[in-house]
Amino acid sequence: MAFPNIDTQFEKGVSGNPNGRPKGVPNSKTRLLRLLELVTKVRNPVTGEDEEFSIAEQLDMQIIAKARKGDLKAYEILLDRLEGRPKQTTDITADIKGSVQITIEPDADCQPIKD
Repeated sequence: MAFPNIDTQFEKGVSGNPNGRPKGVPNSKTRLLRLLELVTKVRNPVTGEDEEFSIAEQLDMQIIAKARKGDLKAYEILLDRLEGRPKQTTDITADIKGSVQITIEPDADCQPIKD
């Protein structure tokens, strides 16, 4: 790994991005949360009545509707949200003293095999 070039480093106390994001500008998370809380009037798929729902509630209803039509991925999403994702464990028998339990949690490099 190369060491930083002292001649091109930023001076102490001087911003590397002086024209960066101005103070008071909301970040992406804040903006998205605000948009998901917006309320609009739509038809309730259960009662058939026009009701007010937030965008987040409308998205949840769409996932529920897909799951009710047999979409297994949508059903899996619902279960994961309600109960949390189950940990995947495998029992391995080896010629050692005691037992070993290995827990594999999926990440960007390790994903479960889909049948």
